[in-house]
Amino acid sequence: MKLRSLGRSSLQVAPLAFGGNVFGWSADEARSFELLDAFIDHGFNLIDTADVYSAWSEGNEGGESEAIIGRWLKKSGKRDKVVIATKVAKWKRYPGLSPINIREAVEDSLRRLQIDCIDLYQAHEDDPKVPLEETLRAFDDLVKAGKVRVIGASNFETTRFADALRTSDTKGLTRYESMQPEYNLMDRSGFESGLQSLCVKEDIGVISYYSLASGFLSGKYRSEADLVKSKARAPRVKAYLTDRGMRVLATVDKVAEAHGATPAQVSLAWVMAQPSIAAAIASATTVKQLAELAVSASLQLTMDELVALTSASEL
Repeated sequence: MKLRSLGRSSLQVAPLAFGGNVFGWSADEARSFELLDAFIDHGFNLIDTADVYSAWSEGNEGGESEAIIGRWLKKSGKRDKVVIATKVAKWKRYPGLSPINIREAVEDSLRRLQIDCIDLYQAHEDDPKVPLEETLRAFDDLVKAGKVRVIGASNFETTRFADALRTSDTKGLTRYESMQPEYNLMDRSGFESGLQSLCVKEDIGVISYYSLASGFLSGKYRSEADLVKSKARAPRVKAYLTDRGMRVLATVDKVAEAHGATPAQVSLAWVMAQPSIAAAIASATTVKQLAELAVSASLQLTMDELVALTSASEL
């Protein structure tokens, strides 16, 4: 499988990333181990998680996903086959991007993951209360200490991300090499309104989340009656049940039929084909689901198909 560079860093990632938010939530430890093994067997390597995953699940407090990944790494011995990406800033135990918070949070993540160095450590969201230089200097210290290889950001506004890149350049600090925005056929404006062009210009590797629009682009939800399939996803998916949403699904269906593919495969392939995209994050809770998603990385859409999908999803 052809790997993609993550920004200007030495990290090379496959175009499909596994979203670790399901570990310890909709996938128990045994199932999580199966999924991680299958993910590697399919030739992929980027596992994305966060310290806050999955605090929202009853009985959890946060850190469960990292801990499961850590136990899998220890049991499987596959540390050299994966790129481990995690995040800091959104967990109430370690909120924000102050230097002291970053220093304490990374130690906890390293302990749970049972590794000496995190491949990609990401600011889960911006923290306007902390000067960019202070945050970046804290990340820079972690890189120099060998605890982090590369840093990235998520959920930043375009101007703030541009300011962060400028600060790194002028102060001689490690820069963000990746950006993780919400991006899919249904949610495009937030990324395409300025952040995308900035990432292309600055050689930033983009790792999209909600790449299947909370499952809507899998084609499973085509009416309000289908919302009973997932209580957790229903509120977000309901917002996509519009004329535009049906237009997008109809186009996805047409392209899928031409390739003998599924709507999820086509939707992920569209994301992977967009400028600056290094990887699209998707989650699975069964090995069968993962096998379906894996096909997206080798699905080659024609230029006409890409244009048709883009046109259908215009606001």
